[in-house]
Amino acid sequence: MEIKRLEAAVEAVLFTMGESVELEKIANAIEQDKETTRKLVRNMMLKYDAEDRGIRILELDNSFQLCTKPELYEYLIRVAKQPKRYVLTDILLETLSIIAYKQPVTKIEIEKIRGVKSDHAVNKLVEYNLVKEVGRLDAPGRPLLFGTTEEFLRRFRVQSLDDLPAFDTEKLEDFKEEAMDEVQLRLDI
Repeated sequence: MEIKRLEAAVEAVLFTMGESVELEKIANAIEQDKETTRKLVRNMMLKYDAEDRGIRILELDNSFQLCTKPELYEYLIRVAKQPKRYVLTDILLETLSIIAYKQPVTKIEIEKIRGVKSDHAVNKLVEYNLVKEVGRLDAPGRPLLFGTTEEFLRRFRVQSLDDLPAFDTEKLEDFKEEAMDEVQLRLDI
């Protein structure tokens, strides 16, 4: 294998692993002996420094790690401080609405209402810090209960759950009738 290809392979391994990788593992990955691999990686370290790149390779007790140069941390901090933008799809909004109005609620209850599995949606809402685990139901299997967070209140600009819009009971009955009609149509087919 040519040197550029070996360097690219080492770079890919170190980048993907994100933490230090033992010399022996790198050598096995690129199918070279340990001394050849050590020379190759050390040569890469010199190249990175000479080219004044934003990354460098550290040697740590017979292991190597790809990392950012410390003098460039300020740029990383600027990006890390930027607020994250989350996209709330219709599925996420539907799931969030169920949790907001029915909390505390289990995934099984959410799935009964939605009619489909909701693991992914609930997990995304937890990741976005809009929903959290609030306890366990005192029932067989002790399923998790979910509720909304303070971040939910902030994002939707409400002071408390009491400030959420009230259900229009007439519309709710219309939705129930439509759903029942749709179920009946499916059964007739």
